[in-house]
Amino acid sequence: MKSSLAIVILNWNGKKHLKKYLPSVTKFSKNENVEIIIADNGSTDNSIALLSKEYPDLKIIQLDQNYGFAEGYNKALQQINTKYYCLLNSDVRVTENWIKPIIDLLEQNDQIAAVQPKILSDRSNQHFEHAGAAGGFIDQFGYPFCRGRIMDKIELDKGQYDQSTEIFWASGACLFIRSEIFHSAGGFDGKYFAHMEEIDLCWRIKNGGYQIKYCPDSTVFHYGGATLEYHNPRKLFLNFRNSLWTLYKNYTGEQLKQIMFKRKLIDGIAALKFLLTLKFKDAFAILKAHREYYRSLPELKKQREAIQLRTSTKIHNEMLNQSIVLHFFLKGKKKFSDFKEFRSSIN
Repeated sequence: MKSSLAIVILNWNGKKHLKKYLPSVTKFSKNENVEIIIADNGSTDNSIALLSKEYPDLKIIQLDQNYGFAEGYNKALQQINTKYYCLLNSDVRVTENWIKPIIDLLEQNDQIAAVQPKILSDRSNQHFEHAGAAGGFIDQFGYPFCRGRIMDKIELDKGQYDQSTEIFWASGACLFIRSEIFHSAGGFDGKYFAHMEEIDLCWRIKNGGYQIKYCPDSTVFHYGGATLEYHNPRKLFLNFRNSLWTLYKNYTGEQLKQIMFKRKLIDGIAALKFLLTLKFKDAFAILKAHREYYRSLPELKKQREAIQLRTSTKIHNEMLNQSIVLHFFLKGKKKFSDFKEFRSSIN
């Protein structure tokens, strides 16, 4: 019988994470309508041998090489026939009853395309986790932030974000999404390799008139930084490059040139700050990201034209029409609760 939900865990040399975190997924996901699938991105660490021995009933999709997060999921999901996908990182610990509240939310409204649970840190269980926290948002210059996490400041979970709300993007660490919409929106942009691909996808989905939701009644714990640590220059490069790509492709306003100009100035200031603090690799990562952005412009223009043709919604209340960077560093706004007007606009 066709399952209604496929939990798809993309694995690349994550044997130690599978050993630690997969038991919670199998324990708390027992349902005849739920299937757990491991999509392996060409691992070389005996992950497959571990799975075959300890989880012989789990379905495994073996890809021939490491395609990265974005294209790896694209290739795996093309082979899975189900109503909903749950894209789950291999370093996520789920909890009892984590699935039902989210499926209930999706079943209530066909316009809800994707849902994210509350994501707490498995390194510090009372804190939100960097990648998603209590739902993702974005500022007008393409910088992402979350309820519970702005820049590198992470809040304690005190129940302050225990209300379901519409968000701008749902974290790829634990992303529930309608399979039909995932594919009709074009899936992830495989060129991203990793980082920001879920924001790009969610932006395209929202431009199509659908909603992205946060569900506080479901909680998971994410270790985070399993592939690249948060302050790794490679991660910095991918985040800045992919953010520029995302902004250029999806921004629907007439002020794109002005927005991009200001964004480049802000990035330039960030690179200068790294240089002055002798963090040369980080500064070079930002400069390299901009070089790759300019090299990619011919292809980005084609993608932008195709996306704009499918765009039906041009204004998103979940986009902060200001700079989160300037608010953070110049005005001292370190928490989502500091943005009272923005908070009221999305509730």
